[in-house]
Amino acid sequence: MSVTIKPATGAQYSRIHGVGGYRPTRVIPNSEVLNWIDSSDEWIRTRSGIAERRWAGPEETVAEMSVQAAGKAVAMSGIRPEQIGAVIVATVSHLKQTPAIATEIAQRLGCGTAPAFDISAACAGFGYGLSLADGMVRGGSAEYVLVIGVERLSDLTDVTDRSTAFIFGDGAGAAIVGPSEAPGIGKVIWGSDGSQADVISQTQAWDTAFAKPDAVNGAGDETKWPALRMEGQTVFRWAVYDMAKVAEQALEAAGITADQLGAFIPHQANMRIIDAMVKKLDLPPSVPVARDIAETGNTSAASIPLAMERMLERGEAKSGDLALIIGFGAGLVYAAAVVTLP
Repeated sequence: MSVTIKPATGAQYSRIHGVGGYRPTRVIPNSEVLNWIDSSDEWIRTRSGIAERRWAGPEETVAEMSVQAAGKAVAMSGIRPEQIGAVIVATVSHLKQTPAIATEIAQRLGCGTAPAFDISAACAGFGYGLSLADGMVRGGSAEYVLVIGVERLSDLTDVTDRSTAFIFGDGAGAAIVGPSEAPGIGKVIWGSDGSQADVISQTQAWDTAFAKPDAVNGAGDETKWPALRMEGQTVFRWAVYDMAKVAEQALEAAGITADQLGAFIPHQANMRIIDAMVKKLDLPPSVPVARDIAETGNTSAASIPLAMERMLERGEAKSGDLALIIGFGAGLVYAAAVVTLP
């Protein structure tokens, strides 16, 4: 006798119902960075567009920032925490291998026994999480999914490295993805290029970092804490040329043209990259562009939801607008999609 498995059924479409962010209280202006490296405020602004960034204090942990951001997203969505059917946390700076920080966050929010897990996709992490959440809602495994991008990159910043000391910031951004009567999340165009894995990477593995000092750095030297390193020019060329093509694919997959967008929210990696992508995409001047990097720095997985929240708060974009989002970073990995703003 043939037996057929009953298929899971979910919503026909999904959308983002709410977004929230958390920015640490400590502001690090360029003037403070100049205490660590031989540079100038003008050089940093010209090179990156960054004027200041936020760094987390001892109490502003990955979990605490996530809970604060998620609480705002839940409130905006109008749902109850117990309605969340899954929690996805994108981060590269939760320094414990296990357990996943998502489980602590789910417990603190009151999500009951919802499945909770972390993903490591660097600056594309929020886009990866969004794709997973969209599939879960439409596939029937969860009605509402909480997607969080959170980083404490200050823990992985070498303040003596002139090429990266000024770039990274901390923060958390969250979104509630749930059922929709109309398409609210376009096809996510995502992928990777492992042939360039060393372009953005951690300086050394944890087992190397915590080996005996005389085995790592020579007798008498202190063990060095791992930090992030980046080949700036290689990343710039890849982001501008290859990622513009990915963004165009996301527009095409959603059946949207650039002039129909209500916002462009790219990963906040570098202001020059953002400006170059705007030019490559031939975006009309009428389309507002997220430039949160000036005040927040590069927060990796948190940058897109943080920028989205700020654009909505400031009235630069409004609920119901179509936004093109794209994240890209270490791996090299990328993810782009057109979404309806909550």
